[in-house]
Amino acid sequence: MIELRNLSKSFITSSGQVDALQHVSLTVNDGDIYGIIGMSGAGKSTLVRCINMLERPTEGSVLLNGRDLGALNKKEIQLMRRKVTMIFQSFNLLMQRTCLQNILFPLKLAHMPRQEAETRARKLLETVGLPDKANAYPAQLSGGQQQRVAIARALATDPEVLLCDEATSALDPKTTHSILELIRQINRDTGITVIVITHQMSVVQEICNRVAILENGTVVEEGDVSRVFSRPQAAATRALVFPEAEQDELLLGAQGNQLIRLVFDGSDTTNTPLIASMAIDCGIAASIISASTRTLSGRVYGYMLLEIPGGPDELAQAVKYLSGTPGITVQVDVEYRAKEAAQ
Repeated sequence: MIELRNLSKSFITSSGQVDALQHVSLTVNDGDIYGIIGMSGAGKSTLVRCINMLERPTEGSVLLNGRDLGALNKKEIQLMRRKVTMIFQSFNLLMQRTCLQNILFPLKLAHMPRQEAETRARKLLETVGLPDKANAYPAQLSGGQQQRVAIARALATDPEVLLCDEATSALDPKTTHSILELIRQINRDTGITVIVITHQMSVVQEICNRVAILENGTVVEEGDVSRVFSRPQAAATRALVFPEAEQDELLLGAQGNQLIRLVFDGSDTTNTPLIASMAIDCGIAASIISASTRTLSGRVYGYMLLEIPGGPDELAQAVKYLSGTPGITVQVDVEYRAKEAAQ
């Protein structure tokens, strides 16, 4: 288990103090694939570097299985990093060494006997699907293959935790999917805990079971991916999960339109022709402004943004009708309700 307790990190720059992290508290359970997501500058990379003590927190603590990593000496930190390994966006392979030699490097530092180390390295190449690339150099590989070698190297010391810092950001969507599938399979086979740092919600929804959203160095939302994805509470989360809806609401809200967002919460009823049924049953012909749905674990999640014609009575009638459908949450545009209350 990894626990972050009241974690803060500040840097002193030429223009003053920068608070990269502010009072972050999170718990990552053994075996989790835990996503930490936020826009550029949110503090994600600083957070992951604090977890393995590449950056020392200004305040607070990082605990691994109850042990405060900030209290470790230099030698103990080196030993800890064999159990908390990391892969990066840029792969960070040694370009003058073969794939096999790259994987052998951490085993050499750990003083593993040569024959045992080579046997393990070749087995790891098989694990990541590159048994025939032992003597190839990184420059001869595609980006996805290089990241597979980096994963094999990270697994060499049999770690308990794998940190992935934007590990798929440099890859195309198809390769990204294959790398995420590999990480998920390794998690299933070994039980290794994985922490995924990313700015892409698609990565989180594909692989993670829990997620935390960072904004300006602060956790603004945290929980199961299915819950956060289907019912985002914080504005930063909604912008990541439903960026199209945020744009539509900004445009239409300025015009005083009556807006309703339907949130699909994984129910089988999401295939029901709701809008047509409401038009027939209530005489309310809503306009679909935008919609976005995705499938997680075989269930549908997402949203539909509707414009409701008429006035407050029609809005209330539409909300009542739509709220009676299982598996759907109805959210009325807050700006519109505020304007209505002021009248």
